[in-house]
Amino acid sequence: MAKIQIGGFVPEFKSVTQEGAEFTLESLKGSPTVLYFYPKDNTSGCTLEAKSLRDGKEELLRRGYKIVGVSPDSVKSHQGFCQKHELNFTLLADTDHSLAEAMGVWQLKKMYGREYMGIVRTTFLLDAEARVEHIIEKVDTKDSFGQIIKLLDK
Repeated sequence: MAKIQIGGFVPEFKSVTQEGAEFTLESLKGSPTVLYFYPKDNTSGCTLEAKSLRDGKEELLRRGYKIVGVSPDSVKSHQGFCQKHELNFTLLADTDHSLAEAMGVWQLKKMYGREYMGIVRTTFLLDAEARVEHIIEKVDTKDSFGQIIKLLDK
């Protein structure tokens, strides 16, 4: 499936947060959202990205944004990831990768000559109606927050 483009809307979906609560498209609506997709909990790049967003959360909140991270990891994995790194935002357990597929970020990847399906790290900035305003495809994991702020300040 093709990646959602700027101006497109997040499709209907149903997922579960790290607390086990249901999370749907309606949960995204009402305020702008940083919706970021990452490959795996507790890996170096994903941890750097999550910490950058954690540390910038107050500024994003001040600008009206909430943060929602998505990976194919389980609720239990997300709970440990949040606890270990004091993450203060919502993570969705997209274990069937249906949301990643719908957003077009579940793609064929290659590493060390091996091909496999996985999440291509991508950040979507959404408006209050879950419409895509910006897409960051080359995420700077160490400064994901800074990348977002630069886009918002343009």
